[in-house]
Amino acid sequence: MTRFGIEEEFLFVDAHSLTPVTLAAGTRERITRLRTGGEVTKEYLTSQIECLTEPVSTATDAETQSTHLRGLIGWHAREQSAIAAGTGTPFATTRSSAVSPSAHYDDVASWLGHLTRDHEVNGLHVHVEVLDDEERVRALNRVRGWLPVLLALTGNSPFAGGRDSSFSSWRSILIRRLPGSWSPPRFRDFDDYRTQVERLVDLRAITDPAALSWAARISDRFPTVELRVFDAQLTAEDAVFAAVLSRAIVLTDEQPHGDAGIDGLDASLWTAARHGMDARIIDPTTGAVAAAWAVADRMLAVIASTLRDLGDDERVREGIARLRAVGTGADRQRRALDRGGTPMLARLLAAGTPAPVA
Repeated sequence: MTRFGIEEEFLFVDAHSLTPVTLAAGTRERITRLRTGGEVTKEYLTSQIECLTEPVSTATDAETQSTHLRGLIGWHAREQSAIAAGTGTPFATTRSSAVSPSAHYDDVASWLGHLTRDHEVNGLHVHVEVLDDEERVRALNRVRGWLPVLLALTGNSPFAGGRDSSFSSWRSILIRRLPGSWSPPRFRDFDDYRTQVERLVDLRAITDPAALSWAARISDRFPTVELRVFDAQLTAEDAVFAAVLSRAIVLTDEQPHGDAGIDGLDASLWTAARHGMDARIIDPTTGAVAAAWAVADRMLAVIASTLRDLGDDERVREGIARLRAVGTGADRQRRALDRGGTPMLARLLAAGTPAPVA
């Protein structure tokens, strides 16, 4: 069975103000020494941390590892009166997060310049194993059209500067400021892909292929297609739902498609970031504009047989039912703030990284 892996970025925030806080000295070092079902690594800012599952074949294994890693960082966060928050952007910020010590991160900070000061963004990245170079390009071309509806389903960053941004995914808007972001172009073959990436490096628009911010790309480190369109998710269940959708899309090799063009895809990503599942986006099977829920239903019909073959159909049905009942992460964050202010929002964020029961 085709393997996949999940990379989740988290932000340590103060348990009361919900502003980013620097991890206490030695915290990341203590966590990263543990290698039990995945690993924890440092991220770009000292307030961030990343959890990576091992390559897995089943959704159950992915959720087990994600839950374990979330519990690990949640416990360390509570030690310093903080929350390890699975959210695309913080509720509020002091713009005081420092760049993590690293020659690579120093290069990125120099490249980003002033953008670093409010680049407190956290994503969910899903790697799907595809061993052949040319098949990875074909899979990437298949994925492109579904990126807007995937973002609409998983928007989870509604706040900016302590206020409602009016966006479902404010993280996506911040990412848009970077070159090589949002929808990738369509590629003829693997050589075309490498040529276009190398051109961005030659332009000094990106520091290296690992700095690409496309919502989907071919991994520079692994034989995978990497979907990066997702905000960090509130729960392990939400993250695995996004991951199994990603795997099924990558593996469904016969898909009807209408040509939305790069402008149409980017416009659809913007409306998905703005309105979530209330957005109107382009249906990649027809090229026509449709409601996000209609496009989601079309996507599920296209990948239905792949989901059944992988044993993920029931999990996806449950995930869609959950979204219809309680909304996206952005919807849940807004509802928590409306009902109980920042204390209730803090409880919602903390529930996603619960400390393990002794």
